[in-house]
Amino acid sequence: MYVCGLIIPVPEDGMEAYRAWAENGARFFKDYGCLEIVESWEDFVPDGKQTDFRRAVAAKAGEKIVFTWQVWPDKASFEDAEERMHQDPRMDAAGEPPFDAQRLILGCFQPVFAMGRD
Repeated sequence: MYVCGLIIPVPEDGMEAYRAWAENGARFFKDYGCLEIVESWEDFVPDGKQTDFRRAVAAKAGEKIVFTWQVWPDKASFEDAEERMHQDPRMDAAGEPPFDAQRLILGCFQPVFAMGRD
């Protein structure tokens, strides 16, 4: 298992546009071997004293935080998919994301423990 996570600031009134964009993207990622995607809209994101999700992405007033992760079979599968996806014309046809992509945070991780998965 290999996990890619993102933290994204999205305009508060853009939840439906984001959901539609993410749903379309999920079909695309599935075509390339992604096993699971979870898109989570802010419900409780407290302000920290030194760091927090909002500061991490320089969220502006009126923006909500989206926390999303993708589960891939392994790092090699992810890297192969990334290379092939960027050559797929559907990537360019997806349109502009409904958020400021310059402020999203992306990280990929090797799990050290997982509960609930075989």
